[in-house]
Order: sequence, then structure tokens, then C-alpha cells
Amino acid sequence: MTYQETLDYLFNALPMFQRVGAAAYKADLTNTIALCSHLGNPQNLFKSIHVAGTNGKGSTSHSLAAVFQAAGYKTGLYTSPHLKSFTERIRIDGKEINKDDVVQFVTAHKNFLDQLQPSFFEMTVGLAFWYFAMKAVDIAIIEVGMGGRLDSTNVISPELCLITNIGLDHTQFLGNTLSLIAGEKAGIIKEGVPVVISHTQNEIQSVFLQKAAAMQSKLIFADQEWQVSKIEENNLDKSQNSRFQVRGREKDFELEFGLGGDYQRFNLPGILETVVQMRNKGWNNLSREALLLGLAGVSEQTGLKGRWQILQTRPLIIADTGHNEAGILEVVNQLKKYPYSRLWMVVGMVQDKDISKVLDLLPSEANYLFCQPKLPRALDAQILANKAREKGLKGQVISEVSDALEFARKNASADDLIFIGGSTFVVAEIKDL
Repeated sequence: MTYQETLDYLFNALPMFQRVGAAAYKADLTNTIALCSHLGNPQNLFKSIHVAGTNGKGSTSHSLAAVFQAAGYKTGLYTSPHLKSFTERIRIDGKEINKDDVVQFVTAHKNFLDQLQPSFFEMTVGLAFWYFAMKAVDIAIIEVGMGGRLDSTNVISPELCLITNIGLDHTQFLGNTLSLIAGEKAGIIKEGVPVVISHTQNEIQSVFLQKAAAMQSKLIFADQEWQVSKIEENNLDKSQNSRFQVRGREKDFELEFGLGGDYQRFNLPGILETVVQMRNKGWNNLSREALLLGLAGVSEQTGLKGRWQILQTRPLIIADTGHNEAGILEVVNQLKKYPYSRLWMVVGMVQDKDISKVLDLLPSEANYLFCQPKLPRALDAQILANKAREKGLKGQVISEVSDALEFARKNASADDLIFIGGSTFVVAEIKDL
């Protein structure tokens, strides 16, 4: 099989949640356990950190990988979904899995995959574990796909578990309250394995306390150990990086973070505490120097894109993958800090989420360009425009993401601001990302 034939097989023969939604979701670990067993249980052959959460788990996973890389450890990183290329999901020291290795894996195991009929995600998890074991990584940062308890990644025995912010997302699968969703995320907590919670949320704190107690796991609420505040800078339209003041376990210090977005203040305590806990477990190369070096260069080190990413300065164009209520609230609040003449919003969304509350948050004074990403889950741009109009948002439909962004570029003045987002899959279609 060629690489393209292999991709076609993966995308078409195996259900893919990213494209089709609920039809591809399997709330069951049976297939993953069977696939891992067939592969010789590679998940037991490398050390790992398991990262769950509603918002922030992608940024956090990439950041931890960058710190471990800066410390000299051979570091695997598994994340989802991808933006541009399938191989983004599986990296070692920032380098994407070789296409030949993807072909080798599928070719060698195609008969078993045909028989098992795993989901796209289940198969990709198996591929990642196989690859990390084959390449003998020192450690792998494993991001949960959805939830935690029944997520395919939840067959590893990690050194540490980290849970980021909890919000309402994927409620049709995980529950429609924060407590129910937190319970699913808490499902990654393993017996005797320390767990770090990035952000204390009073209404669900007890969920984690009870689960950790039941599993006899050390539990640390990171934001009770670290106080992180963003240092506001005047060059809002220039800097891709951000600076933070840190107070906590150690002497106060400042750090440069290679990701924009005020919302990173929720992620940094969990990252910092994870480094401390791993250092205490014998990962002695995790020095302050490695921490600062890794965080400053996270995008370059790991290839992370789409997190408050500045694409252009005149007009200012910003892309962000925030897509649920909590994520969009952070986006809107940060946009208010920027000076601009007019605000353009290039937005698209998926159809299997309740977008009413998200639309309520969006600024009414903006010029909207409603689009839709190229996947079956996409919400029709005209339907999105109609729903938005009911909320007092005005604009026009330009279905193609690239065409909508180009229209904004041509019609915006140098002092305008163009935001593009609403869905990870909209950001994925930006040509110059």
C-alpha cells in the first residue's frame, strides 16, 4: 500500500469521530485492549504522563513534551485531532511519525484490523503505542481524546495523571453537568499514581477528591500551589509569545511562554506542578533551565499551531481553536484588549453541539463571515447564519473557509482585526497556518 492508500483505508474503512461524529464513538475499551494485546501490549513498554480535560489539554500536552525535550529526554507526544496532516498526532522530539512507519503498521496488521473493525481513534492509539515502544522513548505525553474513563488511551499505566479545566463539551457522551463530565475525566486516575488538577473548580472539587481517595492516589490542586498572572505588554499586535509572573513553591520568577492566549494562565499551574512531581519521582534533568527553555519554545519544539496564533499584523489576523462555551468566552474577553477599527469574525462550527450559548457570547458589533469546514460533521453555513441572526449577529455566508478569510483580508483596513475560529476544523483549513 502507498501512504495515500493507507490514509484512504484509515479514513474510509474505519469510523472517524473527527469527520462523522457520534457514529464513530465507542464507549468501550474492548477493541483497544484487543488491539494492544495483538501488538504485544506496547503501552507497557514506555513511561508516560496521561493528560485529560475539556479545555487546555492540547496546549498542556505539547508544553510538557517541550519541557521534557529541553531536558534531553527522548519524548513521545500523542494528541488529537490533527490540523493539517494525520502524522501530527504522533511525534517524537517534535518530529512527526514517518509516513513509511504508518504504512508499515497498517500493512502488517491489516488483516487483524479488518477482523476487529476498530474505530479510527482506536487504531491510531494502537499505532502510537506501537511506535513509541519501537522507538524506545524515555517518556510519552498521552492526551486523552474524549472523556477519560472509556477513552482508548486509558489502558496505559502512567507515571502521573494531569487533568486540566472542566467545561461543558461532548455532553451527549459525557453527561450534561460538570460533575458528570468531571467523573468521566477522573476515570484516568490510577491506583497509587499521583494526579495533578490544573484548575480548582469548587463545584467539582469533591469529584476528584473522592476518586483519588478511592484509588489511594496523591492529589494536588496545582493552582493552590502556584499563582500565575499574565504580564500585560504593549505590543499586543506583535508578540506571538506571552510572559507570566509565577509565585508559589519556589522563589518568584517570570517565564516566557511560546503560546499566546490569556487562557494559558489556567494551564501553567498544572504544567509547573507536573514538572515538580516528576522531578520528585527521579526525572532529575527537569531543571529550571529546561522548564524555561521548553516553555519559551513550545511551538517550535512540538509544532503546536492554532492557539491564539497571530497570522498577520496589518490587518491583525488571529486564529484560535477554542470552540466550546468556556473557550469562546476566553477568546471574546481577550479580543476586547486589542485596539482595532473594525472587527471581522470568520466562524464555522460543527452540527453535533449546542451552539446557542456560544452564539450568546459573540460580539454583536462584529462583521461576520459564516463558513463551514469540509467534513460531514460541519454545521451548514447558512444554518449557522440563521441561528446567529436570531442572536443579533449580522454578516454573510461564504461557505469555503479560505474564501471567507480572503474576503475579510480584501475588505479589512490595516487597523482592523480579523478573528478566525469557532471550530478546530475551521482553523485547520487556513492555508498559511
